[in-house]
Amino acid sequence: MTERMCVCCRQMKDKNSLIRVVKTKDGFVVDKSMKLDGRGAYICKDEKCISTCEKKHLFNKSFKCNVSNEIYLQIKEYNE
Repeated sequence: MTERMCVCCRQMKDKNSLIRVVKTKDGFVVDKSMKLDGRGAYICKDEKCISTCEKKHLFNKSFKCNVSNEIYLQIKEYNE
């Protein structure tokens, strides 16, 4: 079992129970396959974590650059 840390609640969880966001050369994407190359960050599939992450722009801190609001919309759609 491979564990990763949620960028919001900072809890270690099985990576299959998290959503992975990847910084690629073309921008940021939700990695549904969990296999894309690039720097990745994880967030829980919990509504509270997702909304807190969006309000505080926590992916900006993880990737050390501005992440567009579009990625948060993609996360919400993926989580539905």
